[in-house]
Amino acid sequence: MSIIKEFKEFAMKGNAFDLAIGVVIGGAFQKIVNSLVNDIIMPLTAIFTGNIDYSDWKIVIANGAAEIGIGSFVNAIINFFVIAISIFLALKYINKINKKLEELNKEAMKSMRRRIGDKKLGDNETPKLVEPTTKVCPYCLSEIPHKAIKCSHCASELKVEKEEAVVRDGGEVNE
Repeated sequence: MSIIKEFKEFAMKGNAFDLAIGVVIGGAFQKIVNSLVNDIIMPLTAIFTGNIDYSDWKIVIANGAAEIGIGSFVNAIINFFVIAISIFLALKYINKINKKLEELNKEAMKSMRRRIGDKKLGDNETPKLVEPTTKVCPYCLSEIPHKAIKCSHCASELKVEKEEAVVRDGGEVNE
């Protein structure tokens, strides 16, 4: 298999494709948040702080040899909180929708159980297979115990499936 073909298969898989879409949308979302912080939130904070512009705040150290951009750091913190709150609200809304869908699914399961008459099961239980206790003799059509290897009515030898093998007197009885 050629490398180009392998890469094409990898790139077109759901997870890689979804991740690429998420990165592109995340980049666009970051631009929106940066604009929100720089163009709306920071000018509004200037009203309360006496028209101080945080983005120009710097600490000069070593006689002007280096500068620490405190204003940029404050902008980054505000960006982080805006993004975190946005993601929190989006996930809260998605979880609310998922919870409603789960409740609808439970209601549908209860309704289905009522329709099939399975009222003994709890909400989270699933029907269990019950092992049969009787079977019909293929020769005389009489009802006999499920584990019987000989019919009590016609004395016919019955075939025992491997799954139905019966252990008697310490030995396994097959066929």
